Amino acid sequence: MGRHAVRALRVAGVVLAAACSNGATSDTVTLRLWAMGREGEVVSELIPAFEREHPGIRVEVQQIPWTAAHEKLLTAYVGEATPDIAMLGNTWLPEFEALNALAPLDERIAGSSVIDPDDFFAGIWRTNVVDGRTFGIPWYVDTRLVYYRSDILAKAGYSRLPDTWAEWMTAMRKMKSQMRPNQYPMLMPTNEWPQLVGFALETGSPILKDGGRFGAFQEPRFREAFDFYLSFFREGLAPAVSSSQVANLFQEFERGNIAMYISGPWYIGEFRSRLADSVQGKWTTAPMPGKDGPGAGMAAGASLSIFAGSRHKREAWLLIEYLSRPETQLEFYKLTGDLPPRKASWQDTLLTNNTHARAFRDQLERVVPLPQVPEWEEIATAIYEHGERTIRGAATVDQTLAALDRDVNAMLEKRRYLLAQAGKRK
Repeated sequence: MGRHAVRALRVAGVVLAAACSNGATSDTVTLRLWAMGREGEVVSELIPAFEREHPGIRVEVQQIPWTAAHEKLLTAYVGEATPDIAMLGNTWLPEFEALNALAPLDERIAGSSVIDPDDFFAGIWRTNVVDGRTFGIPWYVDTRLVYYRSDILAKAGYSRLPDTWAEWMTAMRKMKSQMRPNQYPMLMPTNEWPQLVGFALETGSPILKDGGRFGAFQEPRFREAFDFYLSFFREGLAPAVSSSQVANLFQEFERGNIAMYISGPWYIGEFRSRLADSVQGKWTTAPMPGKDGPGAGMAAGASLSIFAGSRHKREAWLLIEYLSRPETQLEFYKLTGDLPPRKASWQDTLLTNNTHARAFRDQLERVVPLPQVPEWEEIATAIYEHGERTIRGAATVDQTLAALDRDVNAMLEKRRYLLAQAGKRK
């Protein structure tokens, strides 16, 4: 045997030994999972148990900052370099479905002993269904509800937050009457859209009409929600300030300068860690009040989707099933504080004993999906920008709603064209 042949065999042996030491063989399938933000940092801690169950599969996790994630996913799609699985915000999923970038999951769901659609909160599950087909499995959920100072509300004569809009407004007026001029019952930053959109979902506004082709802002249901939103500012119940004008939300809440704030589940941990001990027993959470009782919530969060270009869809589905198990979701909750989308997970004492999380469990039963259009992020920005102009007196309600319809209709022009072309091909 020649010297070069011997050397080649030695090199091959080293490579094989290295592969075996890593638990990998030539038959090993490597899955690429892209996850964003904090979730991308911690999901790697869940992977070893999956790999032990499936010794022929390895998972490479790439953590991507939220600020870069959307552009990176689009670039990967254009370059035909998408991952096998990606964590997608619920408002992103329709965009990638429109690009035919995602694999439908209905057949896999039907054959799964792990994924039970009835065990997921219905409104959250619907965010993953586009034109009757399912393209994602909810991974964690997000909705908005009210964080409030229970002691300040009690001084106004209420043992808990009222359930209806009318009673809520009455309670806030009483609270305001006991406050100094620079103190407010509510903080609703003028550069945030979830509050106004949440009120619109409660009135039953579709926000967009005709299958997401046009805005529905001048219609009575959105107008009703918009008037309710504006009443917070008209009556001095909330200051007309943007989030950048609030130096420290936690200090303002702690000092009683604001008594209520509408936000998502991540604030449970923030309030527990950043408020003084003297205030810890004086705040709690409550579902959103509604027109006639407990209100609707905004269905948000993130899901796991398989890309159409994946060559390992079977293995990718095994990973999604593993991450969707109730016990795995509870581990993920411990690591991140993200709320699980499965009702079975909420039966664990880890969540049933969490007094601040209970209101989210209640709210999740009434969540409503946002409009399923790729342009949603741009539309949401337009909603708060036009709303802020009205709050500051730069436009009337009629002018604002007409301008919203006009601007959003322009954003949806390409969508109308594509849908029209698709209709002609049928």
